[in-house]
Amino acid sequence: MNQQDSVGPLQEALRLSPNNVPLRVHLAEVLTSLGRYDEAETEFRKALQLSPEDVGVKIGLARAYYKQGKNSHALVIVEDLIKAPRPDARAYVLFARLLLRQGEVKRAVQAYKDALESDPSVEDEALSEQLGVRAGLQETEEDDDDRDVIDGRIRQRSVDEDDGPPLKELERPDIAFDDVGGMDGVKDEIRVKIIHPLTHPEIYEAYGKKIGGGILMYGPPGCGKTHLARATAGEVKAWFLSVGISDVLDMWIGQSERNLHEVFEQARQHKPCVLFFDEVDALGASRADMRQTSGRHLINQFLSELDGIGANNEGVLVLAATNAPWHLDSAFRRPGRFDRIIFVPPPDADARAAILNIHLKGKPVADVDVDALARKTDGFSGADLRAVVDVAVEAKLREALSRGVPTPLSTKDLLAAAKTLRPTTSEWFSTARNYALYSNQGGTYDDILKYLKLKA
Repeated sequence: MNQQDSVGPLQEALRLSPNNVPLRVHLAEVLTSLGRYDEAETEFRKALQLSPEDVGVKIGLARAYYKQGKNSHALVIVEDLIKAPRPDARAYVLFARLLLRQGEVKRAVQAYKDALESDPSVEDEALSEQLGVRAGLQETEEDDDDRDVIDGRIRQRSVDEDDGPPLKELERPDIAFDDVGGMDGVKDEIRVKIIHPLTHPEIYEAYGKKIGGGILMYGPPGCGKTHLARATAGEVKAWFLSVGISDVLDMWIGQSERNLHEVFEQARQHKPCVLFFDEVDALGASRADMRQTSGRHLINQFLSELDGIGANNEGVLVLAATNAPWHLDSAFRRPGRFDRIIFVPPPDADARAAILNIHLKGKPVADVDVDALARKTDGFSGADLRAVVDVAVEAKLREALSRGVPTPLSTKDLLAAAKTLRPTTSEWFSTARNYALYSNQGGTYDDILKYLKLKA
């Protein structure tokens, strides 16, 4: 039996023994090997709920995040693991990969060397070649002097080696605010900052207010920040340019800054354009925490692009999302940059009902009481609610295949599915709470305290 064929029997075995952690981990690893990383993430999460201190499960979940490009999620887990008295070498290897993806080559080299020193068996051929590090290989200072990046194989490209980054694909989103459930407060902020200047330019011009600027959205993952950014562009019929970490960061010295400049130039040439940066904290991490100058250069480039130095940013509407605003350099919050910082909380009961209606659209349903379901899913993110519908649909499919007769989804089916899931936002709030209580200069995170009812 190949791995693809083994998924079904493993899922059936888990249905009979849902609390079997080794079995669930095995299924997650099989799904990872098949490239079904989102499903693997779900299984690792369930295993972690059953065994919260299992290091192997945590590493598996972090790896599933890494494979999906959810670098901030993976870093939260890995950074916690390497603080342990005797860190697992696999955590250091994954930490090295995450650092390398962020362009922090020297730190990646050191993390990988720590992994090999702890356990040479974790050596990865491709990573060893890329970083120029081998298990058991002792290097001299003379060797270091010949390198542009100590221990790493990173070199500065000559101009001839690169023709420039490929242009990102521009979108014309066909969704608007009506397609986003709830989030009325966030929508109002975006209307004032972005939509009204475009729809009423003469009023803003009378007050000498330029059309542009930025909004930073922060909050737990899966609460619709990316969906809202795309809907913002659709609301004003603007171009939409979504930028991820991999679109900017490059291993070659100076190339990341060039990539970032090209992204802004593309937006400037297609005004009005909503330029959206996902996981912006990976591009704009605090310079005080950085050990190498390349990261600082990238942040300085980012700030220059936001300020429009040598260019005109009017009509370029910058939205950014982060799950970890406390890691973002404070310079990004100055006026003219991300001067509006908006907390995007998990949807409230009305919003959850609206989101459930959106996810149930087009599916066979039998008088589903979404309000009752919304009341039972407090703290669930939009992604969690989609998972509730998906789990209920999968159960109905199994039932239909068994009976030979398909039946519509009912309130009972959805409530049963919701009971099998836990809100993924809890993990985020446990971290955010500490920052809001103890690192809240200027009241930046007051909205978190209000949401948690820790402040009137």
